[in-house]
Amino acid sequence: MLFVADGPVSTQRLAEALDMPVGQVEQALDDLEAVYVGRGLRIQRVGSRVQLITAPEASSYIERFLGLEARTRLSQAALETLAIIAYRQPITRPEIEAIRGVNSDSVLRTLLSVGVIEETGRAMTVGRPILYGTTFEFLQHFGLTSLDGLPPLEMDLVREEIL
Repeated sequence: MLFVADGPVSTQRLAEALDMPVGQVEQALDDLEAVYVGRGLRIQRVGSRVQLITAPEASSYIERFLGLEARTRLSQAALETLAIIAYRQPITRPEIEAIRGVNSDSVLRTLLSVGVIEETGRAMTVGRPILYGTTFEFLQHFGLTSLDGLPPLEMDLVREEIL
């Protein structure tokens, strides 16, 4: 089912299609992940959604085979903004700008167009600003299977940057 799905699928939907408990589907996904270690496929997870993806190590071969252009390079400002979103999601544009200290409109448009971030809702504050979060494409771009794969923040370095 993951092979033919056109995008991420919830474990609940898989359980319903297979007529089995979600826990059993989760166990089967864990088993499948173990089988794919060191191969060209991976199971990617975000919350309760899963997707079968190509392992990042194989991406250059796949791109060459399909005749695709190299991935879009992100600017330093885009990477900085993307890191803020990845670690603080869901987050609003004003919160991003408060951290960065500069306007982030164009960088957010770029990240949205590349598909590494998406609108995840609206904050329940004055003006109901848009909340941003990362996408499955973000995980694929950086070779992560879940957000748990993000390296831990070194708070000492963060404090030094702020000071």
